Amino acid sequence: MPKILKISQMQHNRFLNDLFILPISYFTDHFESIPMTHIASTLSVHTQSHDYPIFIGTSCADDMDLASPILPFIKGKQVLIVTNTTVAPLYLVNLTNRLMAEHLTVASCILPDGEQYKNQEYINIIYDMLMKNHFTRDCTLIALGGGVIGDMTGFAAASFMRGVNFIQVPTTLLAQVDSSVGGKTGINHPLGKNMIGAFWQPACVLADMRTFDTLPKREFAAGLAEVVKYALIFDKDFLDWLETNAIKINARDAQILSDMVYRCCDYKAQIVASDERESGVRALLNFGHTFGHVIETHMGYGNWLHGEAVAVGMVQAMLMSYKLGFIGWHEMKRVIDLLQIFNLPVKPPYIESSVALDLMGHDKKVQDGNIRLVLLKKLGRAFVTKDFDIKTLMQVLDGTAY
Repeated sequence: MPKILKISQMQHNRFLNDLFILPISYFTDHFESIPMTHIASTLSVHTQSHDYPIFIGTSCADDMDLASPILPFIKGKQVLIVTNTTVAPLYLVNLTNRLMAEHLTVASCILPDGEQYKNQEYINIIYDMLMKNHFTRDCTLIALGGGVIGDMTGFAAASFMRGVNFIQVPTTLLAQVDSSVGGKTGINHPLGKNMIGAFWQPACVLADMRTFDTLPKREFAAGLAEVVKYALIFDKDFLDWLETNAIKINARDAQILSDMVYRCCDYKAQIVASDERESGVRALLNFGHTFGHVIETHMGYGNWLHGEAVAVGMVQAMLMSYKLGFIGWHEMKRVIDLLQIFNLPVKPPYIESSVALDLMGHDKKVQDGNIRLVLLKKLGRAFVTKDFDIKTLMQVLDGTAY
């Protein structure tokens, strides 16, 4: 098993202010006693604010343990677990009981399940729970769920009392390989996805493959879109690996999934370390997202899963890359075939091109009024550009470029 991040490293530059610095004695008293038998590997994420670990492994089927690895990273005695109506019946009681056995005061906030609830109205429910239960600045929030729960909990943690400790326990593939790592938190606005938020890094991330046992097929497939994204923008060899292991991936082979999640988190950790606040290379992670967010916003949050919209968005971005002469049609076909093997959509719903273009104008990559797209120079190498013909973009958006 890879060596877990040393305590001295965890303490170094852990947070920007004293609010979050845990005494070394807390770690030395507790860390060595943690049963880590189901943790197969550990990655370290290095950021300007603090370093933190990603634990990746598989719990025993009859002894699900989401508590032990995260215990040293809980600050204070007050813990709020934020989850949703789908995940709560599966894991909330187990996690709550294990934390209470450590003499922690644990409350829970159960939100409706779905992207359509990722807004100001429902994040206020988290604030209400914190206020009514007299949570203080030394509390810890735990995000138990998928990307929506992680984003909302992280933003609540970033903004409650100007910032409190939080931990990510992602239960979907998409959240494990992407949204739980890197500190992007936030909520949606009716005019744009993720337009209100903050960068706020978790204290740790626990990715347990056992949670995939209860993940619906559609949600699992949606997560694979983000997996394919990493291959397309960073590593063609990983694309080869995904094609070779597609059957085992769809069969949810635990070892294959663990390896896959590790590789994705490693890519993400490297990017976050070099560009925490998306001023440069981190923008490449938005491949497929500029197009995909148009679909999600126009079709209504929750009607298309994020990963489904990203899958189609990647096809549209590849089509732009093809029209601009960077990739060949056979390369596009190769990726489309893989997306379909992973049970993902590859064709966009009809959206009038002028409407889509207006929605793109709200994208966070827009600079000086110019839409910027993440495109492919070749498989495994992406770039950000504003140099394209708007007519070509309109053809891609309205489907006439196919």
